[in-house]
Amino acid sequence: MTQKNKPQNSKKTMLRLFSYLSKEEKTLPLIVVLLILNIVCTLATSYLLRPLINDYILPKKFNEFPFILTLLGSVYFLGVLVVFWQNRLLVHLGQNTITKLRQELFEKMERLPIHFFDKHKHGDLMSRYTNDMDRISEVLTDSLADLFVSILMLISIFTIMLYISPLLTLIVFITIPLMFLAVQKIVKRSRLYFQNQQKSMGELNGYIEEMIGGSSVIKVFNHEEKVKKDFRELNNKLNDESEKAQLYSGMMMPLMQNFNTLNYVFITVIGASLAITQRLDVGGLASFIQYSRQFGGPVNQLATLYNNLQSALASAERVFALLDSEPELKDGRNTISIEPIKGTLDFENVVFGYTPDKTILKGISFHVPAGNKIALVGPTGAGKTTIFNLLPRFYDINAGDIKIDNQSIYKIKRKELRQNITLVLQDTHLFSGTIKENIRYGNPSATDCEIIEAAKLATAHSFISTLPQGYNTQLENDGSNLSQGQRQLLNIARATIANPQILLLDEATSNIDSQSERLIQKGLNRLMEGKTTLIIAHRLSTVRNVDKILVIENGQIVEEGNHEELIAKKGVYESLYKEQYFNGNPII
Repeated sequence: MTQKNKPQNSKKTMLRLFSYLSKEEKTLPLIVVLLILNIVCTLATSYLLRPLINDYILPKKFNEFPFILTLLGSVYFLGVLVVFWQNRLLVHLGQNTITKLRQELFEKMERLPIHFFDKHKHGDLMSRYTNDMDRISEVLTDSLADLFVSILMLISIFTIMLYISPLLTLIVFITIPLMFLAVQKIVKRSRLYFQNQQKSMGELNGYIEEMIGGSSVIKVFNHEEKVKKDFRELNNKLNDESEKAQLYSGMMMPLMQNFNTLNYVFITVIGASLAITQRLDVGGLASFIQYSRQFGGPVNQLATLYNNLQSALASAERVFALLDSEPELKDGRNTISIEPIKGTLDFENVVFGYTPDKTILKGISFHVPAGNKIALVGPTGAGKTTIFNLLPRFYDINAGDIKIDNQSIYKIKRKELRQNITLVLQDTHLFSGTIKENIRYGNPSATDCEIIEAAKLATAHSFISTLPQGYNTQLENDGSNLSQGQRQLLNIARATIANPQILLLDEATSNIDSQSERLIQKGLNRLMEGKTTLIIAHRLSTVRNVDKILVIENGQIVEEGNHEELIAKKGVYESLYKEQYFNGNPII
């Protein structure tokens, strides 16, 4: 989400955070009771100074000291216990809430369409899970409770101070409007910089993730210095935004302390003159001075909380923006079930573009009988991969229709649709875990025997058996402890155990040695038996035996037929074939 460089709706965001806290129905009321008890104990210790001085110290009733001291000690000890349980419950409340929020965020991510991830850097999304969540957690566990306590303390202290001396209370409040006016100016500016800081943090995380993933490419092309320079620019940008945010937020405390000191001087001077003229007793003056110091505490606390809240609210807005993103469209009411499917495919005048201003597929139409194998051939950007993306409904078309067994895929339940379609891509993605767990990903209910059988069909069993831990071998960093050919064999085994009726194959035999290619091709041939298969062909030698070849250029089918027919036409396919045959260049 792109954050606008202006303060957003703080009130709305704060209320939304409160709504998550309100779900803790048992813990929250108890915390509120403890917070009020904490305030009562804090105020009581200061108020007891007045009778301590007026009724015991000045009259020299030292024999009755144990009573008042015991009372003071009891109130203080009760306050300590209250604070202990209050903090313990606050941590529990905050962690429970942030856990639910993080779970909600993850579940929302799983419901987002593929094109959402095309438009957002993965590092920025990760930053919302980590940095932004940490800041929200700090607010939920500390700041909101402190805000509640500070406001109640201010109201309570003001009431007691007004009771002790209305004149001194008026003096205290003379500087309050000026103080809050200055604070408001600082808060408005610091909030803007905290938003920019979080945005820059997301950009930096995205860049780091991208560079780590492409480390080998960076080294091969000797781009280390350029990468360092680009990182330095992003890092300096984050540093500048952070400095500005901290500079403005750091102005708060000195400003508040100066106002408090000014108040304290006025109260002491005027209060002393009132005591001398006997318009205020000494005990009352001592209590008032103590309360005025306590009054400064919540005021300072509020200033600090404003700083924390600006940062946290900026983070919350980024998280809520993600939560409010449009999810993948739900199935309509009239969706149907087509289990089991035969696998007949029809593209009917399909028009599609990833963006409104650029059309990729321009009226594509073709028919695939169930169980047939169709190869898609053409240059980069022709629209081959786009066809793959449309079948499982990663994207929805702009016009036309796509049908399976004469039923529009937009009337079929999305889950059922995807259960019957499996992709085998060049860039094999393996998850952290064992080989067995990765194969089972294609069918979570598969038994160990079925996993082994799938591996045998995919010709992966032989290499797995040579590993010290066999199927229990732990995979490292997307399977980096395996060769590319071995990773592709596992990918085929995963597709085999899924047993789809429709197979989308982005020719996974490119850029590997001939022995691995033979094994992979053998596994693919077994996988494709009886299945409707679309193949993106990079090397024409691998598709000579398919039922039909579609030659795609500029988003349109310009030729179709089998290998011999297309060679005889002496058109685009023949040119591609000659270029590859004589120059050894793959068809991209």
